[in-house]
Amino acid sequence: MNKEIDFESRLKLIFGFSSQEEFSAKFSTDIACLEWLSQHKWENGFVCRKCGNTNFCDGSEPFSRRCTRCKRTESATAHTAFHRCKIPLSVAFKLLYQTVEESGDSIRIVAKKNELRNMTCWRLIHKFQSCMHENDCRKLFGKTE
Repeated sequence: MNKEIDFESRLKLIFGFSSQEEFSAKFSTDIACLEWLSQHKWENGFVCRKCGNTNFCDGSEPFSRRCTRCKRTESATAHTAFHRCKIPLSVAFKLLYQTVEESGDSIRIVAKKNELRNMTCWRLIHKFQSCMHENDCRKLFGKTE
């Protein structure tokens, strides 16, 4: 059953708050975005995707985790909607906000507002929309369960 929920409810569901001011304050830097993303990605604990080990240490990148058994490092953005994102994470989060908001602006207008290429915006927005299909926001943050 596909149930439509309003913008504020979706924001609250994804981020825990519903105002644009709170969003802008919380996600103003890439480090803040990485920290939030890592907390939500691994809120039920880290499990290495290669060997299944649950023990880890800090990786070489901010908020990454390194498996203590196989030594594989996983970044906070890996296996999320932000995987291999070529723009600053704070800008990508802003695009996610605009996607959830569903302002009705064309990709061209959104790209111009954010000073990005049209194709960059299209790819990210398409990825975000695919992850939120059927209101399943868990895929945005790499959760499959």
